[in-house]
Amino acid sequence: MKKIIIAVVIMTTAIMQTGLAQDTTTQSQFPQLLNSYYEIKDALVAGNAGSAALNAVTFVKIANDISSKNLFEDNPKILLKDAAVISETTDIKTQRERFAALSSNMIAMAEKIKLTSETVYMDYCPMKKAYWLSSEKDIKNPYYGSAMLTCGSVKDTLK
Repeated sequence: MKKIIIAVVIMTTAIMQTGLAQDTTTQSQFPQLLNSYYEIKDALVAGNAGSAALNAVTFVKIANDISSKNLFEDNPKILLKDAAVISETTDIKTQRERFAALSSNMIAMAEKIKLTSETVYMDYCPMKKAYWLSSEKDIKNPYYGSAMLTCGSVKDTLK
């Protein structure tokens, strides 16, 4: 009987450690996902559609990896759809349109899951009526780039 109890305890411990290791791996990928999102945003701020598309490819890879673990409902899958469109086009207008949806879904995810230990700013563009996330307090508008670089304001911070 003691052997059975010991075996059950060892198996339970092993299963829990595997689950925790997967959770830790996924948790370490959230800052990567957020940084990849920031790179898309920065490319759109600069008006660089090619860079936005390349950064979206990286974003898709990271989100795919998180999504395959099926730990957080549909958020990464929804993010994949938006980022895939950005990665498949070099039309800056289309990319900016999809970035609004990507941002909305990233914000929903960031409100549920701590993506980073750093402060994340939630910015708002009144002309586009859309939000985006930023690592810095200064406004750099991804929806209009140099045409309206500082249009917007910080609406919230996520810590």
